[in-house]
Amino acid sequence: MTALPDKPFVPDFTLKDVEGNTHRISDYKGQVIIVNFWATWCPPCREEMPSMQRAWEQLREEGIMMLAIDVGEDEDTVFEFTASYPVEFPLLLDTDSSVSEAWEVKGLPTTFVIDQWGRKVYRAIGGREWDDPELLNQVRRLKQVP
Repeated sequence: MTALPDKPFVPDFTLKDVEGNTHRISDYKGQVIIVNFWATWCPPCREEMPSMQRAWEQLREEGIMMLAIDVGEDEDTVFEFTASYPVEFPLLLDTDSSVSEAWEVKGLPTTFVIDQWGRKVYRAIGGREWDDPELLNQVRRLKQVP
């Protein structure tokens, strides 16, 4: 992950998940959030999804949120994907790609780590093993920053 020195605030959004629930990034203010932009057709996205689920299993009890935003696909496509790649964290639908454009996503997967004040602190372009202990500890340390 690359640290973002200017730590810009994230644009808010309102997106539905595959279950029809509405999510706004501002709903999670006060929490550290991992926001992953992905698509079902993207091989590195599919490869990292199981490690994101394993990371979520560790982080959800620690008050760290994880959101995966599918870019440009419909609910049926994402729902079919979950048959092979089951996850328990919210999968949001950016069907018109407006959120990925507002967040200046240039390629998939791209993941941002947001601090409790709503600022982009880290960016990871390309796939990662999200359950790597060193990476998880880097995210956990954000909770300790005053």
